[in-house]
Amino acid sequence: MRTAALLTAGTILLLAVGCGDEDFANDPRPPVSISLTGVINNRGVTISPDKVGAGPIELTISNQTKAAHTITLEGEPPQGNRVRERVGPVNPLDTATIQKTLRPGSYEVRAGSAAATPREIGLARLTVGRQRPDSNDRVLLP
Repeated sequence: MRTAALLTAGTILLLAVGCGDEDFANDPRPPVSISLTGVINNRGVTISPDKVGAGPIELTISNQTKAAHTITLEGEPPQGNRVRERVGPVNPLDTATIQKTLRPGSYEVRAGSAAATPREIGLARLTVGRQRPDSNDRVLLP
């Protein structure tokens, strides 16, 4: 009986030691990533939606032209830390994805081509507003 009581007390003591607060920070999780879609056609680049809150984004762009294009996401938020992400070249009828965490500010999405073109393809503007709420209360997230 004494041995069982000592083993139980020892087990409880060991379990209590491993439950310190310093091991598990209770920091808020980042906002859920927002999926944006875009299209490159002969008239220009379009992004939808073009206004989002600050946080992680995943921008998937489809090239619907007859030439390969390099896609550039660029901007400089008021807080600094210039953003410049580039993917490509993206072949005709193919897609590319840019994943980035953006701060509030204004950004441009451009499609460039290695071949000389008679006119430049128009760019898209992406406006990023205030920070989106954290995802602490969201379930089934990776």
